[in-house]
Amino acid sequence: MTDTDTATDTDPAPPRAARSGRKPRRGGDKVRKTSFTQALNSALDLAMAEHDEMFLIGEDIAEMGGDFGVTKGLWAKYGPERVRDTPLSEAAIIGTCAGAAMVGMRPVAEIMFADFLGECYDQIVNNVSKMHYMFDGQFTAPLVIRTACGGGFGGGPHHSQSVEGWFLNVPGIVIVAPSNPVDAKGLLLASIASDDPVLFLEHKALYRSRAEVPPDYYTTPLGAAAVAREGSDVTVVAAMRMVPMALAAAEKAAAEGVSVEVVDLRTIRPYDAATVLSSAAKTGRVVVANEAPKIGGLGSELSARISEECFSELRGPVVRVDGLDAPIPFSVPLEEVVLPDESDISAAIAAAARY
Repeated sequence: MTDTDTATDTDPAPPRAARSGRKPRRGGDKVRKTSFTQALNSALDLAMAEHDEMFLIGEDIAEMGGDFGVTKGLWAKYGPERVRDTPLSEAAIIGTCAGAAMVGMRPVAEIMFADFLGECYDQIVNNVSKMHYMFDGQFTAPLVIRTACGGGFGGGPHHSQSVEGWFLNVPGIVIVAPSNPVDAKGLLLASIASDDPVLFLEHKALYRSRAEVPPDYYTTPLGAAAVAREGSDVTVVAAMRMVPMALAAAEKAAAEGVSVEVVDLRTIRPYDAATVLSSAAKTGRVVVANEAPKIGGLGSELSARISEECFSELRGPVVRVDGLDAPIPFSVPLEEVVLPDESDISAAIAAAARY
């Protein structure tokens, strides 16, 4: 796994990464503490050097470097032809990317806030996701849509939503949701290399998280979950911000004699059912943690699947941790009531362990 600090216009361009069938190159730089944002920036920089057909497109992503700084320095390095600012029209951004992908380009779009995916929902659901199917494989959609999601910062109801549930019922779209800087870089590089359309969710609360990320080109496989912590008594299945919260709750549970296994989904659609079900069968007690509202979301899907396929191994019902069925308020104290946190996961682990 890999990365360096955010690229600047004075950084030398990295050598081209190994293409399929060749070994990825290994850099001589030391592994260093890197933020989630810097890891994404490094992935985009390496991919731009690797894929001549790749370009970035979005609102304020060029000279400004994006609202969260993810594209910082790339406009100066690769020029306005490959790092393109756009008007405030999400539908135009994704429509442009859909057409470009059909003719062999590999666009990476930034939708500033995930809530604005509603503005281009038709392009994603009715065009991008169906392209391969409708044209019988004659066209593909190697398109990545990066977007910032999630609450916890007082952004209010139009800048704080967890949107994965909007797309779970859409065949043809891949939904990627990293929880740490190492996976963020590897998953983004894998998403860019994929010929499938990818919705790449970046939880805003994770942007400042840091980890040792190597600087090389590497990929983390799409569709493969990770066991972030092994345990034997209770399984917690989570993604994005809920993963570090689950790990902290697992640490507290261990002090009370409860061994908790944490499964980080990494890809939400299609998720790694084999890893999830294997862990559920091993522990017999399961908690599903998801920031979105309970009805019709990721937690509902996981709970139903685990209950259906691990019924004989379960010692009790699957316990769900979700946000309240309410819009996200501007008030931070009220937001803390609406959104789940570490204490909610701890309570769920304790409830599951009692069976």
